[in-house]
Amino acid sequence: MLRFVVRRLLLLVPILIGLSILVFFWVRALPGGPAQALLGERATPEAVAVIERQYGLDKPIHVQYWRFVEKVARFDFGESTTSRRPVVEELKQRFPATVELALAAMFFSVAFGIPLGFIAAKRYGTLTDHASLVASLFGISIPIFFLAILLKYVFAVELGLLPTVGRLSVLIDLEHPTNFYLLDALVTANVEAFWDAIKHLVLPAVALGSIPLAVIARITRAAVLDVLNEDYVRTARAKGMSPAIVDRRHVMRNALLPVSTIIGLQVGLLLSGAVLTEKVFAWPGMGTWLVDAIADRNFPVLQGGILFLAIVFVLVNLLVDLSYALVNPRIRLS
Repeated sequence: MLRFVVRRLLLLVPILIGLSILVFFWVRALPGGPAQALLGERATPEAVAVIERQYGLDKPIHVQYWRFVEKVARFDFGESTTSRRPVVEELKQRFPATVELALAAMFFSVAFGIPLGFIAAKRYGTLTDHASLVASLFGISIPIFFLAILLKYVFAVELGLLPTVGRLSVLIDLEHPTNFYLLDALVTANVEAFWDAIKHLVLPAVALGSIPLAVIARITRAAVLDVLNEDYVRTARAKGMSPAIVDRRHVMRNALLPVSTIIGLQVGLLLSGAVLTEKVFAWPGMGTWLVDAIADRNFPVLQGGILFLAIVFVLVNLLVDLSYALVNPRIRLS
């Protein structure tokens, strides 16, 4: 297991280097340039030249990249051109909001996706199975932003059941040292804020979790169907074990191995889907932050935010690989 962990950690080095190069050059390829964005559209060439000298943008590209890597290693992403605050400070406020939304969406997709896939597999070929397949295809194909707008219209505008924007009602007072509102509400024993935060979380979490739910349901169905045809399942039934025990000890335990990998891989989808979901629900997370940065040509925020999300995605996939190898010895032995 130790060799497997070391091998995976060593593979991170070229991946992280590649990500830094990609983000560095992509941001500089955008129209306008950092100096122009900092000074505005009416900036004179002389003023642009001064800013480029001040920030080292007139240096050779390899020198700029090396300075960029040095700053990233110190967790210094520069200063936002709009708020004049360090990007790291804004990141500390925005990232918890996106994590909270992503975890809620993942909980929703797992809590409903696995049972839906299991029931469909156990009732293979029936109306329930066909309905599950149709629902899964619908969930995969529907655009996130359209579903978000639809949920917002039905449950907020028409029915008035749930709030439409933000993480917390304006009249609710909550101390949030961690910026994870649910956690902060629990720690401070603020029951009113806790339930208000949950109500604000429901619609964006359902919209964001719809595609992972459909994917997990389909993978669970396929995995359960494969396990149901295994000899050890038939042997367990022949020994007189009850269907519930067979399902719990043999079917689900083995079927969840490939499902666990898929669950981890959905993190990338959640991070990318959060951009649209957060914008529709005015959720103050990474997605809204990056979209606003694109509109404002806020290059430090774009560079730091995208690189940070990419690193998070890589690390999450590493944890998924390690957890899968832990429960499945064939992976680490191969």
